Parts: sequence; C-alpha cells; structure tokens
Amino acid sequence: MKINGLWYPKSVLVGSPVTTKQIAERLSKESTVSLADTYAVLLALGGVMGEYMAEGRSVKLEGIGSFYFTATANKNGVDKEEKVSANQINGVRVRFIPETRYVRGAASRVATRGLTDAVIEWLEWKGEEKKKKKEKKEEGGIGQHGN
Repeated sequence: MKINGLWYPKSVLVGSPVTTKQIAERLSKESTVSLADTYAVLLALGGVMGEYMAEGRSVKLEGIGSFYFTATANKNGVDKEEKVSANQINGVRVRFIPETRYVRGAASRVATRGLTDAVIEWLEWKGEEKKKKKEKKEEGGIGQHGN
C-alpha cells in the first residue's frame, strides 16, 4: 500500500467471514453449554448491547473489550456552544476498544490488548492483485449488469 510516496505492508482478509453459527459451534465444544443455547445467546447479544448503548452506557465484555456509541454531525458545526443541539446529529457509530491486560514482565508490567495478543503469522501475499476498475468493466466486472 502506497501512502505519501512510501510503501507499507497491509493486512489482507482471507476466506469468508466466520459466522455466528461457527462461533457458537466452537464455544459449545469448549464449554458445557449446548450449541442451540450458545447460538441463541449470540443472536440476542447485539440487540441487548444496542439497548444498553442507546441508554448512553458502554458495554464491557470481559476478554473482548468495550463498545459504545458516538454521534456524528458531519458538516453541521455551529459557531457558538449555545447553538449546539441534538438536531445536528446525523448518524451514530459504534466504537470498540479492545480490553487491556497487564502482564508482569521481568522488569515491569506490560500492557497487551485483548483480541490482538493472539499469535498472528504474517506472510507475504502471493495472491492475485486487484485489477483496476477500468479493466474489470471491460471484463464484465464492476458496473456491468446482465440484460
């Protein structure tokens, strides 16, 4: 990836996303909870979290991290603090902060982030490069619809 004239490595997603069912299957194998119960809880989790965050609260899941809503007010700024109102809000985003864990090192404590402290094997990508949009259009890719 080229940024400001310099090249940097970047991560690439491989395969299809892991599904709720796959997570439920793995969790049920690693616990005493049935697949059906695990799946049902995972399906309900998003709605429950959303309700708490809509109340202005953050949601902290141990071993994962904290989730909270932020408001967006793109291009709706005002010149005085007194003029700020809820009418300026035009969207909501979900923010996530991975859980911080502290591990006692030889000389001091070391902070690691949950989810990101997994062992990751970085490999050089040998896959096919993305084609430019113009090339894809000529091949019937992006922007082409069958009649």
